[in-house]
Amino acid sequence: MNKPPLRLLLAEDSEDDALLLLHHLKKDQWTIEHHVRVDSPETLAQALTDPSWDLVITDHNMPSFDSEEVLKMVNDANGDIPVIIVSGSIGEELAVSMMKCGAADYIMKSNLTRLGAAIERELQEAKSREARRLAEDRLHHMAFHDSLTNLKNRHELEQALQKALEEARHANQSHAFMYLDLDQFKVVNDTCGHMAGDELLRQISAVLKKRVRGSDLLARLGGDEFGVLLLNCPLDRAEQLANILRETVEAFRFIWEGRPFNTSVSIGLVDITPMTKSGIEVLSNADMACFAAKSRGRNRVHIYTAEDDELALRRDEMQWVSRINSALSEDRFLLYQQPIVPLVAVEGPCHTEVLLRMQGPDGEIISPGAFIPAAERYDLMQRLDRWVVNSIFTYLGEHRQDRDRGQLFFINLSGTSLSDPDFFEFIRERMNRLKVSPRSICFEVTETAAINNLEITESFIQEIREMGCHFALDDFGAGLSSFSYLKSLSVDFLKVDGSFVKQVEEDEMSRAIVDAINTIGHVAGLKTIAEFVERQQTREMLQSMGVDFAQGYGIQRPQPLIERS
Repeated sequence: MNKPPLRLLLAEDSEDDALLLLHHLKKDQWTIEHHVRVDSPETLAQALTDPSWDLVITDHNMPSFDSEEVLKMVNDANGDIPVIIVSGSIGEELAVSMMKCGAADYIMKSNLTRLGAAIERELQEAKSREARRLAEDRLHHMAFHDSLTNLKNRHELEQALQKALEEARHANQSHAFMYLDLDQFKVVNDTCGHMAGDELLRQISAVLKKRVRGSDLLARLGGDEFGVLLLNCPLDRAEQLANILRETVEAFRFIWEGRPFNTSVSIGLVDITPMTKSGIEVLSNADMACFAAKSRGRNRVHIYTAEDDELALRRDEMQWVSRINSALSEDRFLLYQQPIVPLVAVEGPCHTEVLLRMQGPDGEIISPGAFIPAAERYDLMQRLDRWVVNSIFTYLGEHRQDRDRGQLFFINLSGTSLSDPDFFEFIRERMNRLKVSPRSICFEVTETAAINNLEITESFIQEIREMGCHFALDDFGAGLSSFSYLKSLSVDFLKVDGSFVKQVEEDEMSRAIVDAINTIGHVAGLKTIAEFVERQQTREMLQSMGVDFAQGYGIQRPQPLIERS
C-alpha cells in the first residue's frame, strides 16, 4: 500500500527528538511533504491557522505547555485532525486519560514501532470521517436544492413562501410570485431525448438565475416548471420583471448536436397580500395563471384575478381526473409486483412491492407517472390507495398457499391517506374480513410525505405496527436535512433513494451516502433496501456494503401480480 505524503505538525520542545521522529518516519517509507515544529501555545496557535494538517504529533511534558493543552487547542481549531502523543514520560493511567480527552493514540519515544501503523489507521479514519461529512453535507444540500439544476427545490420554496405570507400579514408587505413553464420543452425532449431535455433545463436555469434580483428566490418546481418568489415587490413591478424573464428566455437559443431550438416561456403571476390565505393558494393560482398564458398562445405573462374564468380550465389534468374516475368505476386499474430480494441473508424470504397501473380503454398499460400528479392535485389519492389496499388484501386472502413463509408485501401509501382519520379503520376492517395476516404487510410512505405530516405519520405508524404490520420509509435521502427524523418514526425498513443507488458504482459521493444511510439504518435496528438496482455490478457492490435487500430492473421488471410464481 502506497503511503500518502504527510503534512505533519510537531508539538515538541526538543529539536533533536523531533529530528529522530522524522528520521524514523522516513525510514518507515513515509514522505514528509511539509512539517512544522512548535514549542509553545503561541506558535501552535499560529500553525493551526493552516487547516491542511494531516496529523499532529505531540510530546506530553514541555516547558511551555503539555499534551492536554495541545489537544484542547487542536480540537478548538479543527476537531478533525488526529493527535498522537509520542512521549517518554507518560504513564499508562495518564495516557488513558489523554485518550479520553481525544488523543488518537499514545506511543513511547523509546519504542516507535507502532507509530507507522497508528498513523495509517488515523489517516484512514480521518478520510472516512471526511467522506461521511461530505455525504451528510450533500444530503443537507439536496434537501433544499434540485439535483439537476442546483436551484432551490419546491420544499425550500414552500418554506420561503410561508415566511413571505407571514411577513405580508404582520408587516403589511406586498410580494409577488411567478410560475414559469417552458413552452418548447416537450419538443426537445421528444425529438432529442432526455439528455437534451435535462441540458435545456440546466441552461435555462442558468439564464434565469442571471436575470432575477438578488433578493428573489428562484426554484425548480418539477419537470420544466420554475417558480420565482419576489419579495417586497408590488404587482406592477413584478409584471415588468416577468416580462424581462420572458424576453430573456425568448432571446435564448438552445443548441443540441448542432441543431438549434427556439425557446419561450409562459408565466403566471400572482400578488401576495395580507389577504392571501396560504402558500397552496399562491401556487395554485399562479399555476392556473400560467395555464391561461399557455392557452392564450404561450410566450406571455398572465396575471391571476379571481374573476378570470379561464384560470379554472385545467384541461389536461381535468382529462386525467375523468380518466381516473372512469378507470375506478370500470375496474381498469391493475396490480403489478416487483420482487425485493435479500442480499445478505440470501436464503431469507423474497419480499414483493405492490405497484399500480392503469389500463386504458384500448388496453394500453399506463404508468402511474402519467396519472398520479392529477390524482394528487384533485384529491383522488385516497380513493386509489383504498383500491390498492382492498385489491391486494383480496388477492392475499385468495392465495394464502402461494406465499413464502416470512414474505412481506410492500404497499405504497400517499400522505393524504395517512391524514384520513378513517383510513386506519378501513385497513383493519378489510384485513379482518379477508383474513390477511398483518405480519405479511409492510406499508410504505415517501420520506417527503412523512416529514410534511410528521405528527400524523408518527401516529399512523404506531397504530399500524401495534396491529402487527410493518412499515418502510421510501426514497430515504431524497429530502432529509438530517437523520434525526428516524428517532421519531418507528419504521422497520429504509428504502435508499434510487438516485444514489444508480450512481453507486461510478460516484464516490453516492457510494458514501448509501453506505452512511445503510450504517445509520443498521444502528437504528432497521433493514435497508436499495431501489433502482439495474446492474449485477451494482447488486454486488451493495451486497459488499451490507445492504439487506435490493430491487430494480436488474433483478426483475414489474410484472402483473397474477403472473407471480
